[in-house]
Amino acid sequence: ATTSQPSHIDTRVWSVGSSCPRPPDMSCVFVARATPVEPRARLASSRRGTRSLSRPSAAPKVRASYAMAPTVLAAAPPVPIMVNDLTGKMGRAVAESVVGRDKSQCFLVPVAFSGSAKPAVDVGGVVVEIKSIREDAGAALEDLKKRYPGMIVVDYTLPAAVNHNAELYVKHNTPFVMGTTGGDRTKLLTDVTAAKLAAVIAPQMGKQVVAFQAAMKLMAENFPGAFKGYTLEVTESHQTSKVDTSGTAKAIVQSFNDLGCGFDIKDVTLVRDVPTQLEKMNVPEEFLLGHAYHTYKLKSPDNTVFFEFQHNVCGRSIYAEGTVDAALFLSAKVTGGGETVYDMIDVLKEGGMVTN
Repeated sequence: ATTSQPSHIDTRVWSVGSSCPRPPDMSCVFVARATPVEPRARLASSRRGTRSLSRPSAAPKVRASYAMAPTVLAAAPPVPIMVNDLTGKMGRAVAESVVGRDKSQCFLVPVAFSGSAKPAVDVGGVVVEIKSIREDAGAALEDLKKRYPGMIVVDYTLPAAVNHNAELYVKHNTPFVMGTTGGDRTKLLTDVTAAKLAAVIAPQMGKQVVAFQAAMKLMAENFPGAFKGYTLEVTESHQTSKVDTSGTAKAIVQSFNDLGCGFDIKDVTLVRDVPTQLEKMNVPEEFLLGHAYHTYKLKSPDNTVFFEFQHNVCGRSIYAEGTVDAALFLSAKVTGGGETVYDMIDVLKEGGMVTN
């Protein structure tokens, strides 16, 4: 647009999530439109020597704006997820959750590690080869990374294998989700942090249980010593195959200790026998092979005040879905250049988790 009269150019800046005037990934179309504007009045002398204001006809004002052309962003490819060891109950549940997700989100890598080579396993139509982690697992891992770029490993093996498996993932720079409890947790965190490898390490993968755990930690941070002098009793019931004290119980006990209880984690009552689970813990018979019942009882020094916290979980779906969410969360962090250790509270804060 042109004009012989004075004009003002009003430039506008488009910025989407950035201070950059023109984002490099966006096309802009310049549009000009004219609107009237009066220029500054000019002084003119009258015949009698007095001054008067003279206003000429208005000149057009040219304004500039940017019209955004549509930008098509490429969809992120589905995340390849390898589950070790999917021949176990928890690993199998996670593998089934991966297969059950939308194919645009993720897919199950058709290879898994176990303590020894085993016959192939069919998971929802995906035939998974079971390789021994003791037989050149490093070479196999490198081959899988080439075949499945962006692969995330999920580990549900045995407490005794935690550190050995983590060392394998660290050595071959493979991001992983560690759902297995036990092992030397200090060494685990130290090794992964030193390697600057992206990983989610958490003893508890259930969304709602993690929220409760976070609430207890928050209470301890804000009200330290609130339960000083109180006696704490902790009872947990799990399937007979779970040999160690749960990581969730350890985390909750730590919060209670920060609140002033002074409880020794060795004093947790571990219920693993079926008669007690059925008769005293009221575990449904169909979930004897997969449940987590936790009770925390607090008693005041004079035995007049009692508190009880309880969370009971039947089945494994809550943990399996949370684990897949953690893998997808980790994939996004790796893609975004994140190199650090996360826990499930980080995943929970990110949102977008499956409810059940």
